[in-house]
Amino acid sequence: MPETKETLDKMVSEIFELYRVIAIARSRNPAGPDDLSETEFLALDLLTKNESLTIGEIQKQIGVLPAQMSRIVRSLEEQGGRGHVECRINPRDRRRIDVSLTDAGRKAHAAYREARLGSM
Repeated sequence: MPETKETLDKMVSEIFELYRVIAIARSRNPAGPDDLSETEFLALDLLTKNESLTIGEIQKQIGVLPAQMSRIVRSLEEQGGRGHVECRINPRDRRRIDVSLTDAGRKAHAAYREARLGSM
């Protein structure tokens, strides 16, 4: 058991150090390429893994308030000239809005991810 605790303590220290390095890198460059915020990137990241999600599904997975999610989606719709996301009324439930990624959104996601990984 003591060996397991030592291993766990070492892993926790390494994770904390990685978190510290990431925090320093983010403070030097608060906005990524295309001026994406972290929450905007998280929304794009979810959409790269799903064809389409409702605004509510994205909001729950990111963990932001509904009003914040509305601002995030609106911002993503307007960014990159044509927009990083496209919104449509859900055909099965007209009270919901489906959000899908555009080609510009895929490119912005890839650029942001590459820039963040490159700054570490």
